[in-house]
Amino acid sequence: MERPDQKAGAYRLEEQVGHLLRRAHQRATAIFQTTVGDPQLTPTQFAAVIKLYDEGELSQNHLGRLTAMDPATIQGVCRRLTERGFVEARPDPDDRRRSLLRLTPTGTALIDTMVVDGRAVTDKTLEPLTAEERRTFLALLQRLT
Repeated sequence: MERPDQKAGAYRLEEQVGHLLRRAHQRATAIFQTTVGDPQLTPTQFAAVIKLYDEGELSQNHLGRLTAMDPATIQGVCRRLTERGFVEARPDPDDRRRSLLRLTPTGTALIDTMVVDGRAVTDKTLEPLTAEERRTFLALLQRLT
């Protein structure tokens, strides 16, 4: 009997886009954890802080959409950032059901270090690639999103 890997057109997990993207994500996350100066800061929290810095005050829902997080994830991220004193909320004057989030002075003070750390994570993650391969890879990923 032929083994599956010997059949013509065998399906190889190691060649599938989802598997490869998951492995690349695991690599990037591991590099993030060893590079970023705050061991309690997660990649999703990092994204939220950076996006609040870029955009200013946002609703939790809007922040979640901008950072590609589902409602449950962004809720937990915002709760943890608030508990750490990086983010604060205030009632939205136009919609009492909603709160607006913004960085605190403590959260804003993190930005310079976070940007340096974030660039280092990208550089280390893409280290196996040439400069041209990096540009191509990032352009292709942007087309997929």
